Amino acid sequence: MADDLVQRAHWGNLEGQNWAGLARLSTEEAEGELSSDGTLDESRPRFMTGRDIKSTEEQERDGRGFVESRGGRYVYTYMEPDTSAWKRRRVRLPDGSVGYRVVRPVYEGALEDLKQGKAPNGERIDGLIVYDIDRLTRDPRHLEDAIETVEHHHRPIIDITGTLDLLTDNGRAMARVVVAMANKQSADTARRVRRNHKARRDRGIPVGGTRPFGWQDDKRTLNPTEAKHIRDAAKRLILGAEWHAVVADWNREGITTSKGNPWTWIALRDMMRNPRLCGYRSHVVIEFDPESGREIRHLTIAHDDEGKPVKGQWTPILEVSEWEAIQEIIGDGPMRGGGRNARVYLATGTLRCGKEDCGSLLRAMKAAPSRGKPEGYFYYVCPAKTTGRGCGGVKIPGPETDELIRKLVITKYEEEASERQAVKVPQEWPKEAEWKIIGEDIADLKSARRARKISAERYYADLAEYEAEEQRLKRERNAWRRQTLAAEGEPVDMAEEWKRKGITLAERRSYVARTLTALVVQPVGSGRRVPLRDRLVPVYAEA
Repeated sequence: MADDLVQRAHWGNLEGQNWAGLARLSTEEAEGELSSDGTLDESRPRFMTGRDIKSTEEQERDGRGFVESRGGRYVYTYMEPDTSAWKRRRVRLPDGSVGYRVVRPVYEGALEDLKQGKAPNGERIDGLIVYDIDRLTRDPRHLEDAIETVEHHHRPIIDITGTLDLLTDNGRAMARVVVAMANKQSADTARRVRRNHKARRDRGIPVGGTRPFGWQDDKRTLNPTEAKHIRDAAKRLILGAEWHAVVADWNREGITTSKGNPWTWIALRDMMRNPRLCGYRSHVVIEFDPESGREIRHLTIAHDDEGKPVKGQWTPILEVSEWEAIQEIIGDGPMRGGGRNARVYLATGTLRCGKEDCGSLLRAMKAAPSRGKPEGYFYYVCPAKTTGRGCGGVKIPGPETDELIRKLVITKYEEEASERQAVKVPQEWPKEAEWKIIGEDIADLKSARRARKISAERYYADLAEYEAEEQRLKRERNAWRRQTLAAEGEPVDMAEEWKRKGITLAERRSYVARTLTALVVQPVGSGRRVPLRDRLVPVYAEA
């Protein structure tokens, strides 16, 4: 009976059979070549793609008509909207290794259902129909899966246009050739697309997609209001404000993303990471994490053939030094003040145990009802030894500690305001010449290596030394930049700012972090009474 299904399908007799259809709309791009002015040349020929087939609905209608005109019954459609039959993705294989595969769960499910003879809706299925061979697959591995279904499970797979024949030996051989050619066409298309993107990148042409926050719809002209928001936020972040505080302000003022959504600290971080802010063209780099088997995508500055950053065809919002200072703040790890674990007490993350050999961060603990304290009263305590995160030997009242911290912050800001009026910060970083020399030395070193004037061993040894010096100078420049911004700005009246209407805990915490690296809590002996202010030893943050 099973062999009869294949034979009858070969003859075009589908009477008494139930058929399912597979309708796929391709995501393969088919862009032409770049002309001399950087635009696409539509006059060049291109290969057929999913754009030539109007929709999955049209494929379903044609498949249904084909089956019913030959006496069969059309019972189900497997839909694959926006699915590539060629592009491979990095996946974890059953044996734990990593490989590249075309990922099409609907296609694989359709073949499995066909082998079992049962569609997802419970109907019996005897065969599968597609519009043409290109709708079935462009991947040789997937083609072999389809051939196995026909040859060994005796379930016919046919098409409407006559380009697919998996029912005969000669047809299967030809299908392998056609799919191999289609696979090459997709690879050629991908190569043209990559060349197109690289040409645009090298010329600093803005990418497509949503309008970036800070610019107009042309992606070149600044949006004055949004650009000012970015500059103000950058200055606040460089001066030590927490990301959460900036986000809270923006959302309170009704500032939204270019898509009209509220801001989150992740969205703000990603925007501040973009080199576009300082006028550099960027591109996405994909790195593979062998531990997780996942691809990690991030933006990086595009460089020309001489190794210089590519400048974009738009007006920058930030100075390069400002953007670099923010990247130093972001770093590679999680940022303080962002995400769901943002603190809910003023001093957590700042208070540290002063007992010898401890130094742990204190945590907040609500007072037990038996203490007779007001509702919501709390203490800052060193975690118990049993937790492995402290010694349990320090405990101070929370509200009183918060009040002393407020006074410390206000006093420190008043001192800085006085110093700012007395000290004039130079307009140019004193080590600017040294910074430029290091950059030139690195460029000369790379040129010497390209010309094979020095060995690889010498190159990498010198490069490591130069890069270490470059990183040291970068940190110094960022610190100088923070000092410059602080001197240029108006002094903050912290006494008024602290009690400003609408100020958030995140904002107050940002002022604490700007002022204090740590606040060490000294222990007291048994039975002794020491004023709280005498137990707190401030470690002030460097300006």
